[in-house]
Amino acid sequence: MDLNAVTDHIRSAVGDNSGLGKTVKLDLGDVGKIFIDGASVPNSVSNDDKPADATVSMKWDDFVALSEGKLDPMMAFMQGKLKIAGDMMIAQKLAPLLKR
Repeated sequence: MDLNAVTDHIRSAVGDNSGLGKTVKLDLGDVGKIFIDGASVPNSVSNDDKPADATVSMKWDDFVALSEGKLDPMMAFMQGKLKIAGDMMIAQKLAPLLKR
């Protein structure tokens, strides 16, 4: 699994209208970024580094574990493995889109 595969997976999960209504950026460190524009219609997903309503930052390995269900999002947040800047409510809506 690489950044392009994850971006494509999220793009298909988001579809034309994810219901997010806002923008979210996944900052995966040196691996790259995934920008989800849930405010535009149709929604779009790219690897652009743009300002977002919420930014979720985590290491790639932790992201993979989270997407495979091996890491609980709440535990990751409590342990500092997952950091959220901006609107936390939007970040919570993101969880179903990240599952593989």
